[in-house]
Amino acid sequence: MAETINMPKLGFDMAEGLLVRWVKQVGENINKGDVLAEIETDKATVEVESSASGVVLQHVVEQGSIVPVNAAIAVIGNAGETVTSGAVASEPVTSEAVASGAVSSGAVISEPVTSEQSPSIKASPLAKKIARERKVDLSNVQGTGPGGRIVRRDIERLVTSPLVASQLVASQLVNQQTSQPADKTTSTTKLRQAIGRRLVESKTTIPHFYVSHEYKMDALMELRKQINAYLPDGEKVSVNDFIIKAVALSLRQFPNLNATLRGSEIVQFGRVNVGVAVTVPGGLMTVVVKDTDAKPLRVISSEIKTMAGRAREGKVKPEDVDGSTFSTSNLGMYDVENFTAIINPPEAAILALGSAREIPVVEGGAVKVGWRMKATLSVDHRISDGAEAAQFMQKLAEFLENPVRMLV
Repeated sequence: MAETINMPKLGFDMAEGLLVRWVKQVGENINKGDVLAEIETDKATVEVESSASGVVLQHVVEQGSIVPVNAAIAVIGNAGETVTSGAVASEPVTSEAVASGAVSSGAVISEPVTSEQSPSIKASPLAKKIARERKVDLSNVQGTGPGGRIVRRDIERLVTSPLVASQLVASQLVNQQTSQPADKTTSTTKLRQAIGRRLVESKTTIPHFYVSHEYKMDALMELRKQINAYLPDGEKVSVNDFIIKAVALSLRQFPNLNATLRGSEIVQFGRVNVGVAVTVPGGLMTVVVKDTDAKPLRVISSEIKTMAGRAREGKVKPEDVDGSTFSTSNLGMYDVENFTAIINPPEAAILALGSAREIPVVEGGAVKVGWRMKATLSVDHRISDGAEAAQFMQKLAEFLENPVRMLV
């Protein structure tokens, strides 16, 4: 029996996704778990895996289509099977078909993606990308896609034309010879737009307060050195891995900071899923270590490396970025002493981490060299208060300053 594959929901605030590319074409065999398509969300470009095995019977939407969450994108079944579901159109749906009345209300609507160069020009995301890179004005391009939309082949045909190629070279030479630097305008990515929306929402609707603490890191740095002496290069643990584990164990004792606000109720999450902010091209993404408090240090380290790698390659999986209950942001690798982070809605708190540094410290009336690290907790004042946040930071110190507790 044929099975419909729907646009997945990746995160509580996702309403739609852009189907960037079909990995499996109609008529190809596919196994459960194979990558069917790539979609772009507010968070990242994500690979959509098939939930069924069989043959790709139908693409319900075209590449470059914006599709609502839970709407059908493809049908998978047995070879030769007829697609009979009334909710699935027999051909890829376009806005032109909707306008002509040829599509039933149950079908998925594929909205045209407008060019960033002009709202009146229709072009696929890939065509826009190539046009930006090759400095092609889309208003001069004749589209050959559905409804006259500009597609990849239209841009490639234009830039390979001898006349156009010579004009592009001449334009580049003129730009190089211009002594006065010109202003540069770039379009924001969906990821950057999403970051902006979420952070504006966070800062304007969540009453933040902040608690800072300085941690003694001598014991942790020494333990890390000893552990890494026994591990191969690709499996060595980082200072951040220890911190993530310590945060998770501390959250178990302060459930109000592992919570969210729903109306007039505080919901304390049963699981501790720590989000780790990762720098990616064009912005920031949070990958999530599920059940962090219950996992060994090496497992946490391995999962973060794997998910961060996929994030930077634009190939994250839905489960990589969904389900965090508390977030961390670490700028220690950039030699940052301390900073404050903005809460990631709908979570109650986020921990900002600076560098672990060797500095002069006073102990027992004597000056010595010691490892210290500063951290700042941002908290939603509707859910918690200063005393509870301070106690959490003290509990965190018990694990960071006596790190062997995390190994037993």
